[in-house]
Amino acid sequence: MNPEGSVTRCITALKAGEVSAAEQLWQGYFQRLVGLARRKLGTGGRRLADEEDVALSAFKSLCLGAARGRFPKLCDRDSLWPLLVVLTAHKARDLIKFERRQKRGGDRLPEPGAAGGAGIETVLSREPTPEFSAMVAENCGRLLARLEPAVQRIAQWKLDGYSNAEIAQQLQCGLRTVERRLELIRRVWEQ
Repeated sequence: MNPEGSVTRCITALKAGEVSAAEQLWQGYFQRLVGLARRKLGTGGRRLADEEDVALSAFKSLCLGAARGRFPKLCDRDSLWPLLVVLTAHKARDLIKFERRQKRGGDRLPEPGAAGGAGIETVLSREPTPEFSAMVAENCGRLLARLEPAVQRIAQWKLDGYSNAEIAQQLQCGLRTVERRLELIRRVWEQ
């Protein structure tokens, strides 16, 4: 997303339902969303999902909402990042609330933003530079290329917002198999 105005073009295309626009925006913003989600979730142990799941869910909400006309003020990079911050913060808060339910172990997780989490004012003021966006896009493409096609499909389903159970149903395999493959993806990407 180097050229000036490319985010605006991607948003327009995203609103028209073009998948390639979603891919470009994902490459430009996904890693930042993961970092934001990590700060919002804090350092407490998470059992059901992690910061990547939160970022994927927020990005899915952006894509679906834009295609459905849910975000009429979304028009350029200045309106995109604040919207992504709000979506990610809500997803993180919902995950923490879900995991804090008594039947899941109660109140063992820290509050959102605890343990050094950045306030929304700090995050809203940050905007990626074109160089950073290009670097992230290049790295994402390189990471996806390192995966075998079957595992790439799982990564794509996670990006699309499918739960591990839904992926297991698509693959007609056990939930643990999907979890192991997601761990494999993380290990490959950490190398």
